[in-house]
Amino acid sequence: MSGRLEGRLIALGVTGSIAAYKAVELLRLLTAEGADVVVLLSPSATRFVGPLTFAALSRHAVESELMELLPDGRIGHIVIADSADAVVVAPATAHWLGAMASGMAGDVVTATCLATSAPVIAAPAMDGDMWRHPATSGNVERLRTAFGYTVVEPGSGPLASGQSGIGRLADLPLIVDAVVAAVAGRPVRAPDPAARPPRVDGVVREPDLVGRHVVVTAGGTREPIDPVRYIGNRSSGRMGVAIAEAALDRGARVTLIAAATSVALPDDRAAVIPVETTGELRAALLATLFGGAGEGFGDAMAGGAANGAGGGAPESATARFDALVMAAAVSDFRPTQAPDHKLERGAGMTLELEPTPDLLAEVSRITHGLDSTGAATRLALVPAPVLVGFAAETGSLDRAPDKLRRKGVDLLVANDVMDPDSGFGTETNRVVILDADGGRDELPLLSKREVADRVLDGVVARMDARTPAEQTGAMSEVSR
Repeated sequence: MSGRLEGRLIALGVTGSIAAYKAVELLRLLTAEGADVVVLLSPSATRFVGPLTFAALSRHAVESELMELLPDGRIGHIVIADSADAVVVAPATAHWLGAMASGMAGDVVTATCLATSAPVIAAPAMDGDMWRHPATSGNVERLRTAFGYTVVEPGSGPLASGQSGIGRLADLPLIVDAVVAAVAGRPVRAPDPAARPPRVDGVVREPDLVGRHVVVTAGGTREPIDPVRYIGNRSSGRMGVAIAEAALDRGARVTLIAAATSVALPDDRAAVIPVETTGELRAALLATLFGGAGEGFGDAMAGGAANGAGGGAPESATARFDALVMAAAVSDFRPTQAPDHKLERGAGMTLELEPTPDLLAEVSRITHGLDSTGAATRLALVPAPVLVGFAAETGSLDRAPDKLRRKGVDLLVANDVMDPDSGFGTETNRVVILDADGGRDELPLLSKREVADRVLDGVVARMDARTPAEQTGAMSEVSR
């Protein structure tokens, strides 16, 4: 027997109310009625329910960023606005009602509602006094009369404030009935699946990084010429942040070491360490990965005698992290001198530059118990962390395999930044993932979030390949 929403695409907008957890069950009820459901999350909603839950149940990527693109390059919330048969916002906060009534498109939920001609159903949930406030009443009335929205009023009962009264999200079957009534008699807007947001059957990632510590670097380091000028590598930080967010959604504990970026950081969910120079990034890496240089790790370090050099190195040391994804664009050079005063502007300037240390190669040596000569002179880490590097090339990726070998990493993600779709600051990327076993995975043009998940798929696969003893060791260390 077909459901009442068979063949329909329903957009479920979730805003930042404590009732957001109920939207998961609402999604199930809409699906049971035959609907194809795509979920939109406001920024505050992600703090109540993670995108992974909605993605796993809806089989669609969750839209949470206003400018996020679909894998095929289309703007996600516009595609939803043009193809959804109805948009239901549940729970709808007082903030959302006010923003929507004023036409302020500050997130994907309001933007989609503004851009769509489909019926919109709003189910508010908030404290009782907020619901009864004249501002809220006025916003609700405007949405009903001026916009033609259906408002499923809240019910009464215990509230998150500890009080009891009106303000609870309406019973979910009532919201489903309102959606059914709103689309009744209307033709399906986009029966062709190609016009809708693509489904991701078999691609939604499970929480396979629960209990793991993933360290990600992002952004571009800046080396001072003087107190007001610097040199550095171009980077928006978008790729590194996408990896951090993907790891968080898969259950990892994430430390994000962030140099200069132009995108929002997930500082509400990750431990974010801001840095500026390569030296600061190196110090943050050593402190995060190895507890600083005071535990025998040193400067890859300070000679060859640490931890058993000459007489045979001890076998292993406990790892403090499970994976490092080095997505930061680390400056390759820095001025040999940086005066503490602004240099006078003249006819020209000559800078003497020196190379910065290869941080990823240094981390790799420490991780594998090697000194700068390649001799095994210190403790190798167990479980062996997975090391991932990035290589931004121009015109050709021919140098990438040699970089993977020289840096001693497990995976190297290479891309041609001259490609207009995968250069600096783009929403998409076209990469090749090389692995230490000789594998080569050439990915098509994808959103950076999808690239992030494909990289993490490789990380998880290498973690799963550890011996049972190593696996046990990793999880017991996390549980301490």
